[in-house]
Amino acid sequence: MAVRRLAETQPKDFAFTPDNLAWAKREITKYPEGRQASAVIPLLWRAQEQGGWLQEPAIRYVADMLGMPYIRALEIATFYTMFNLEPVGKYLVQLCGTTPCVLRGAEDIRKVCQRRIGEQEHVSADGMFSWREVECLGACVNAPMAQINYDYYEDLTPENFEKLLDNLAAGKNPKPGPQIDRQFSAPVGGPTTLKSVGK
Repeated sequence: MAVRRLAETQPKDFAFTPDNLAWAKREITKYPEGRQASAVIPLLWRAQEQGGWLQEPAIRYVADMLGMPYIRALEIATFYTMFNLEPVGKYLVQLCGTTPCVLRGAEDIRKVCQRRIGEQEHVSADGMFSWREVECLGACVNAPMAQINYDYYEDLTPENFEKLLDNLAAGKNPKPGPQIDRQFSAPVGGPTTLKSVGK
């Protein structure tokens, strides 16, 4: 795993919004006395959702809130790749780069990302997109695929991926899942087995 570092430019401070603070306090109560630090991952996640990325002051804020050493919270934030340690676009494209996706055309999708968005881990000039290559996202049967924010988009081709990016840029909400005529993970072209009702 590559070394993950915090962004050089950081905001001065961080605090949860009143709603997020109330949520965090409820979350902490789910853990037994003396084990409140176990809430670190959900609290870091909420801080990332609030700020758009996980800022260094947010890591300190969460560590203080949980009464844990800052270095422990920092270790967690830098270990888990779900935490964005630098700003990301409004839409974060996580392109699967493992064998099934590569065999089915992920390299062509990667080229679209490079041409449309730029290099990995950089935000597009309009602030709309950023992208990175990730390990398996568990939708191999519908390869190649990408996760964009919280949704999976599968059976990608350069053409349907371009259209997907166009729709997102235009503020539309494209349908997640297979981008071809396929029901979930069913075979392309429809069912091939169990087509008749037994007696």
